[in-house]
Amino acid sequence: MNAPHSSPSATASQAAHRPIQALPDQLISQIAAGEVIERPSAVVKELLENALDAGSTQITVRLEQGGVKRIAITDNGRGIPPEQLPLALARHATSKIASLTDLENVSTLGFRGEALASIASVAQLTVTSRTADAAHAWEITGSQFGTVAPASGAQGTTIDVQDLYFNTPARRKFLKSEQTEYGHCAEIVRRIALARPDVSFSLSHNGKTVDHWNVGEFARRSAHILGDEFANARLPLDENAGPLRLHGFVGLPTASKARADGQYFYVNGRFVRDKLLTHAVRAAYQDVLHGDRYPSYALSLDLDPALVDVNVHPSKIEVRFRDGRAVHQFVFHAVSRALAQTSAASFGNLPQQPGGEMAAAAPSAQPAAGGANAPLPWMREQQQQTFSAQFAEQPRPFSFGGNSGFGVRQNPQAYGAMFRDERGNARSEAGSGMPPASAGMPSFGAAPSQAMAELPAGDFPLGFALAQLHGIYVLAQNSAGLVVVDMHAAHERILYEQLKTALDGNEMFVQPLLIPVTFYADPVEVGTVEEHQDTLSALGFDIAVMSPTTLAVRAVPALLKNADAQTLARDVLRDVREYGGSRVLLERRNELLGTLACHTAVRANRSLTLPEMNALLRQMEATERSDQCNHGRPTWTQMALSDLDKLFLRGQ
Repeated sequence: MNAPHSSPSATASQAAHRPIQALPDQLISQIAAGEVIERPSAVVKELLENALDAGSTQITVRLEQGGVKRIAITDNGRGIPPEQLPLALARHATSKIASLTDLENVSTLGFRGEALASIASVAQLTVTSRTADAAHAWEITGSQFGTVAPASGAQGTTIDVQDLYFNTPARRKFLKSEQTEYGHCAEIVRRIALARPDVSFSLSHNGKTVDHWNVGEFARRSAHILGDEFANARLPLDENAGPLRLHGFVGLPTASKARADGQYFYVNGRFVRDKLLTHAVRAAYQDVLHGDRYPSYALSLDLDPALVDVNVHPSKIEVRFRDGRAVHQFVFHAVSRALAQTSAASFGNLPQQPGGEMAAAAPSAQPAAGGANAPLPWMREQQQQTFSAQFAEQPRPFSFGGNSGFGVRQNPQAYGAMFRDERGNARSEAGSGMPPASAGMPSFGAAPSQAMAELPAGDFPLGFALAQLHGIYVLAQNSAGLVVVDMHAAHERILYEQLKTALDGNEMFVQPLLIPVTFYADPVEVGTVEEHQDTLSALGFDIAVMSPTTLAVRAVPALLKNADAQTLARDVLRDVREYGGSRVLLERRNELLGTLACHTAVRANRSLTLPEMNALLRQMEATERSDQCNHGRPTWTQMALSDLDKLFLRGQ
């Protein structure tokens, strides 16, 4: 009869009666290896960090069987003198720190001095190294007690790790398939290569070269690693604030992914997965990205090493900031400003407006007084008027942008145009079908031919409207080719940004209704109105309780005056009831304003006149984040002439 297995409680009881004793060095190293060397990719990470700390400019990574059979990393760094090779394999022996002050100001990637000892405890390890002044290389095998012997090799260091976990087979059982382990190793190489474009990297697996990155610019390295989709839809970012600098690229919402595998964040050159930083970036994207999508970015935060603690996790992938709130706010605002750029500006510059003020929408433009979303000077008058009123069904043509809207035609012969005569009075060409002078069309010259010569299509990034397609899309021509605009999505973004600006500046203008809109309300809705009058007033709504079952909407935000008052009121009351008044204004404000903007934006199948379409384009050029609607969908796309030529085989 077989003896029964010992129960866990019995084993614990036996261990409790053992005397306290010092653990053997080998067991200590194996315990440390359990924390540091989780899988082959952890070995790759530690060895690559050591290679970079040694000043390498060329690094080669060779893997076999996903790194389980072999990991060999060769660099051209400073090398290790032969007398220090045994110390390199000893626990807690390092050249990178010597005191607590060094630890608190560590600027190297590695600093604990336990990686090589931990690796040597669970694998067959050989270190071959040569310094610049040595006649030949030297190598040591096994552990710190191995023999240092002459070897061949160029300047630098080669660390060869074979048969990972050969002496701890139980741990080897937890490893995944060869391809899975290789995938983790390759991702580590990509992370580190992205942080150091000044270093060339080469990666091979089972004798086949998989990837190679030459020394180059960060833009090129990030395009290579994150792919063409990211490279074609990214925005540069480089901002400073005191001791903080954030630089790199943030992807447009069109480059978002279903998984968070396109996110690379570095702190002082070290790849990190920090909840504070991730939250800051995610918050910056909330206005332009759907909730189930993940942005792509490659960002690096540089700061004084004394302001960040990198010694909070064995794998050094987490950090702790001395002033986490300040870092969070800096990253959030820096990314928000980058995303607020209007990419349409890359196709041209907004022209100088009457009065001499330049309508700059370039990324470097400083926000006007009143907040980051404050209107440009020449747009202020327009932004005090509602879009929805101008888009309401009316039999006469009108300007989408109010009295300062634009209706300039790119082809005056086909459409006609309005210009001023020699006395400064507005006139229109016969048969042009243009709106009357009260529409406020701008003056660009004395004659159509002169006007078009002075105002080429390239002066307006989104060009000039040609037609409307199926009541959904606006077709426009600019200097690059054809622009297609989703009019509802574009108008939604414009309204949303205006609502945010008005709420931030406490300038939510109210439009009293001539006849209040009454509707049946349940007791919860009535109670919400009674309890949250201040919140409703701040949002521009005047809702009164007429009876225990009746509410009356007496005023709405001027920007939304043509929307369905009852629907707007119910949406506001629902959010206020669900989240509370103060939370709606602080945390849920953007979602609420986005809903209101969506209700009010011009709908599909709404026929627009050419002046309306052109005014929509001009407003898009002057509106932050106008490249995407509130749900992260693109509002416009560009088709270059070369793309159209390819469709029709021109020049072939």
